[in-house]
Amino acid sequence: MSITSTSEGVFSPRYRARTAGIVLTVGLVALESLGVATILPDIARGLGGLGSYGWGLAALMLANIVGTVLAGHAADRGGPGRPLALGLVSFAAGSVVAGLAPTWPLFLVGRFVQGLGVGAVMAMAYTLIGLVYPERLRARMFALLSSAWTIPSLVGPVIAATVASTIGWRWVFLFMIPLAAVAAWGTLPGLERREPGPAVTSRWRPLIGSIALTAGTGLLLAALELRTIALLAPLAVAGLAVAVVALRQITPAGTLAVRRGVPAGVVVRFLLCAVYFGTEAFLPLGLTQLRHLDAFEAGLGLSAGALTWVAGSALQAKWDRHRRVTVALGFAVLVAGVAVLAFGVLVGPGLLAVLGWAIGGVGMGAAFNAATTETLGRTPEEQQGSVSASLQLAQTLATAVASGLGGALIAHQGPVPGAFLVVFLGTAVLGLAGVVAARRLSGAEV
Repeated sequence: MSITSTSEGVFSPRYRARTAGIVLTVGLVALESLGVATILPDIARGLGGLGSYGWGLAALMLANIVGTVLAGHAADRGGPGRPLALGLVSFAAGSVVAGLAPTWPLFLVGRFVQGLGVGAVMAMAYTLIGLVYPERLRARMFALLSSAWTIPSLVGPVIAATVASTIGWRWVFLFMIPLAAVAAWGTLPGLERREPGPAVTSRWRPLIGSIALTAGTGLLLAALELRTIALLAPLAVAGLAVAVVALRQITPAGTLAVRRGVPAGVVVRFLLCAVYFGTEAFLPLGLTQLRHLDAFEAGLGLSAGALTWVAGSALQAKWDRHRRVTVALGFAVLVAGVAVLAFGVLVGPGLLAVLGWAIGGVGMGAAFNAATTETLGRTPEEQQGSVSASLQLAQTLATAVASGLGGALIAHQGPVPGAFLVVFLGTAVLGLAGVVAARRLSGAEV
C-alpha cells in the first residue's frame, strides 16, 4: 500500500462525500427519533391516539426489524446502493404520511413506513463502512456514527419542541424530506451493483423470518401490557417462542449458541444495548419519581451518557488494539456505571445517578466501537449486509425487550424502589454476562 493511501483519513478527498453522507444519514435518523419522542404526547392528544400511545413508538420499532433484515440480505445479493436508496425513499414517504396524517391510525401507518426506512438506513450505514473503508479507518467511522447521535440527543428535543410550538408538529416530519435528499446525494453516488456471493440466502427466507420475528416481538410486547397473568404468561411465551425460531433463521448460524467469532459479536451487541438502553430508559422516571428531581435535572443523565459514549468511542478508535479486552473492560465499566446510577436513584443524591451514567457511557462507547469493528472485520465481503443487519437487529430487539420487561414490571408494581432495583440488577447481570461473551469474539469467522 502506498504512503498516500495509508495517510488517507475518513475526511480525505477520496472518502469525504461518503463520510459526510453516512454521518448525515445516521444523524437524520437520530434527529427524527429523539425529536418525535419529545412531541409524541402532543401528537397523540391532537389526533386522539392517547389510548394507543405506545404504538406511536412500537410501530416504528417493529417495522425497523423488517427493514433491517430485508436491506441486509438485499445488499449481499446486489450491493448496498439499492436497499439504501429504497430505505431513504421509505423514510421520506413515511415522513410525508405521518406529517399530513389527519387521524391517529394513518399517523401509525406513516410511522411504520418510516420504520422500514430507518431499519434499512441503519443497516446500510454499517454495511457501507465494511465495504468502502479499509480496516484501519473503520473504528474511526464507527466512532463518527456514535457522534452522529450526540448533537441530535442534545438539540433534537429542543428543536422539535420549538417547531411544534411555533409552526406545528407536522413540520418536524416534513423537514425530514430535504434532509433525506441531501443524505442520498452524499451516500448513493458510486455504489455499484455486484454479483451475489455463494452464501446468499433466498429472497423469501429473510422476508418470512423478519415478519415472524416482528409478529413474535409484537405479541411479546403486547402481552407484557396485560394485567391478567393467565393471559400474559401464555401469550408472552408464545411470542418469545416465535421470535426465537425466527432469529435462528435470520441471524448468523450459531448466534443463539454464542459461537466464537461473528455470532458472538451479534450477542455482544444485544447484551450491550440491553444493559445500556434497558437502564437508561428508567433513569428519568426513577429520578423524578423517587428523588423528585425536575425534568431538566433528570435529563442531564441522558446527555451525560450520550457525551461520554462519544468520548469512549473516540478513545477506542484512536487506540484500536486488543479489541476483545476492550469489550470486556467496557462491559465492566458499564456495570460500574449502572451500580452508581442505581445508588443515586434509589438512595441519593439524585445527581449521583448522572455521574453514574457518565461512567457507563464511557464503557458503552469503547465496548460498542471495539465489538462492531471486530465483528465486521471478521465478516466476508459477500456477507457484510446480512451481518450488519444482524447487529442492528440485535440492538433493536435488545432495546425493545429490555425496556418492555422493565416497563411491565414497573407498570404492575408501580414506580416503587423495589421495582427499579430489580430493573437495575437485571441489567447489571446482563453486563456481567457480556464480560464472559466478550471472550468469544475472537475465533472462527462466519
